[in-house]
Amino acid sequence: SIKAIESSSKEDDTMWLTYWVVYGVFSIAEFFSDIFLYWFPFYYAGKCLFLVWCMAPVSWNGSQVLYLNIIRPCFLKHHQAVDNVLGDLSAKA
Repeated sequence: SIKAIESSSKEDDTMWLTYWVVYGVFSIAEFFSDIFLYWFPFYYAGKCLFLVWCMAPVSWNGSQVLYLNIIRPCFLKHHQAVDNVLGDLSAKA
């Protein structure tokens, strides 16, 4: 999905690919922290509001904000190492 977002052909799928990348990162973080977070009052209501903000059809939706400010810089910093590891794995397979 990140490769599709960064490709030269920008179509309407960019918004949803961005959402799915942010949702995937959120799901991984939630998997490791859910044992602590569910004790907080209104955690599930806050989670629902967060996901609605990420899907909102506005220019300042959560997916765009989080992707451009957090996920994309991290990806650009480490994408060559990820590509090398995936290339090695595909060669071994």
